[in-house]
Amino acid sequence: MMEKECFRKIVEEYGMEYSKVLSIDLKTGKDEEIFKWFLASILFGAPITENAAVKTYRCFQKYKILTPKRILETGWDGLVKILDEGSYTRYDFKTADKLLEVMKNLVEKYNGKLSTVHENSSGSQDLEERLKSLGKGIGNITVSIFLREMRLVWKKAKPKPTSLAILAARNLGIIKSEEPKNALQQLEKFWDENRIEGKSFVNFETALVRVGKDFCRKKKCSKCSAKVICQTLVEP
Repeated sequence: MMEKECFRKIVEEYGMEYSKVLSIDLKTGKDEEIFKWFLASILFGAPITENAAVKTYRCFQKYKILTPKRILETGWDGLVKILDEGSYTRYDFKTADKLLEVMKNLVEKYNGKLSTVHENSSGSQDLEERLKSLGKGIGNITVSIFLREMRLVWKKAKPKPTSLAILAARNLGIIKSEEPKNALQQLEKFWDENRIEGKSFVNFETALVRVGKDFCRKKKCSKCSAKVICQTLVEP
């Protein structure tokens, strides 16, 4: 059984939403803020470092290219330049192609508004499929990143936990199943029984993602704040 204080420490230390790190205010529910997070999620979705994704988003922010229209107006060459400035060089061409395709479809199908994507969706699964249909570069990882923090804004945002969250949850003894759907049910049950005042399920899930990414995956368990309850402690 997880010790309450250790659980609290994990959530408080690792649970800050990535949108808050980027000063994106999703709780307003405004389309412009939601789009900023969608753009950031696309950047986080590539296999690059968190710092590179943050730096690249800051470059889009610096040049005020934070709407579908502005991205389309910037064009391929302009996008590649921004991506390179943000240290996104390995995926610059591919990401520029992806952004242009996604923004074109978002404008043509939903008038550039992600809230319309949500409103037109019949449920959580349909919402995920609609997001992925915006472009071939929008996959399960990007959708999960985006919808994880949209849980508090959109009723139909119910993404399955990522492999990193599941890895950490298993190592910490929170869940037993590795199947995403069952894992989500177990995580929700655990949160209901161990809620922390002032925190949300999003903070809990985000903390698990960071623990999984920074410690479990790298086998740096002994440096993690959760080491006292880790089920698979491995020395670096």
